[in-house]
Amino acid sequence: MFSIIACVGKNREIGKNGQLIYHLKNDMAFFKKTTSNHPVAMGRKTWESLNGKLQNRQNIVFSRSDFEGPDLIIHNIDRFISENQNTNEEIFIIGGAKIYQKFIDVAKTLFLTEVDATKPDADAYFPNFNQSDFTQKLIEKGTENNLKYQIIKYNRK
Repeated sequence: MFSIIACVGKNREIGKNGQLIYHLKNDMAFFKKTTSNHPVAMGRKTWESLNGKLQNRQNIVFSRSDFEGPDLIIHNIDRFISENQNTNEEIFIIGGAKIYQKFIDVAKTLFLTEVDATKPDADAYFPNFNQSDFTQKLIEKGTENNLKYQIIKYNRK
């Protein structure tokens, strides 16, 4: 099964110039705790933005070409979806925007840190989704770096 995890602004903005927009310590801790001991799947640009492999996780990268570093490179994303969407193993989709778009309709769960702020010069956005297709559970609420945020778990109905 697929779960998506992301940090989004009020206008669904997630990135600029290949980097995350919002850097919240509590969000990063939640990401690490939630994804540890699970596979994490991402696009090549997201992989390149990391400082090496994410520890205690199988690192899967979607790319047309081969390169060193990740545990697994997937060339056919549609086949990966069809082969893994009904597995009991939770696979976390961690970005970027194009990868989120491919998985938004098949993900069972979304973990979204929703930041009460906007970044008008963002160049990457989380896809629109119908919130009425999901139940919502507040996991955490807080303020960090003068930014209000809430972490919401969306479960597909």
